[in-house]
Amino acid sequence: MNFPQSLVRGILIKRYKRFLADVKLDNGEVVVAHCTNSGSMTSCIEEGAEVYLTPVNDPKRKTRFTWKMIKINEKWVGVNTSWPNVLAFNAINENAIDKLSGYTKVKREVTFNDSRFDIYCDNNQEKCFVEVKNVTMKVGEMALFPDAITTRGQKHLKTLMEVKKNGYRAVMLYIIQRTDVSGFGPAKLIDNNYARLLVEAFQNGVEIIAIQAKLTPNSIELVKELPVLLD
Repeated sequence: MNFPQSLVRGILIKRYKRFLADVKLDNGEVVVAHCTNSGSMTSCIEEGAEVYLTPVNDPKRKTRFTWKMIKINEKWVGVNTSWPNVLAFNAINENAIDKLSGYTKVKREVTFNDSRFDIYCDNNQEKCFVEVKNVTMKVGEMALFPDAITTRGQKHLKTLMEVKKNGYRAVMLYIIQRTDVSGFGPAKLIDNNYARLLVEAFQNGVEIIAIQAKLTPNSIELVKELPVLLD
């Protein structure tokens, strides 16, 4: 996916109040950028690192830029949480994910019971609910999720198990916005309840798919599936 507009380069000064970041642009101007990632952003925050922003022309917005990516150890890490949903939706529509191909209808934001899932797809054989999560945290060679306790994420796993019990296909799809990892797993030390529920969901038929995305200042694309390690 090529970005529809050119990104603006800068240097990260600091992130604060979860949703804000001060960035010094190449022209010397210091701006406040909106950060869509509400998590701790462990392992993808480095003051003084190169970043890219998207300019925003909405007069209702208090911030003129949205933070999109940061360079950590010479590799780009995507911090924008809206990209994974767009990537996943487009990829399923285009049959670009082998394990999620062959669907004739693909929709976004569909409710099951009291949970809203990111993607619903179906064909003549089955109905499938897909929840998409953005992954940026790195420990060693592993990408881990979540980077903060997520009661909402726990609820999604419980509802996915209900989806499966009702005879539908249930998929947990993790989009990893960094290329310096070789596998995916749950962050037990951060949210052990989530890790426990993920194992339980898997044991009850919920499918777990982890796909790596590659970023450049001009584009983002899904590149390959990574192994999932639950133990």
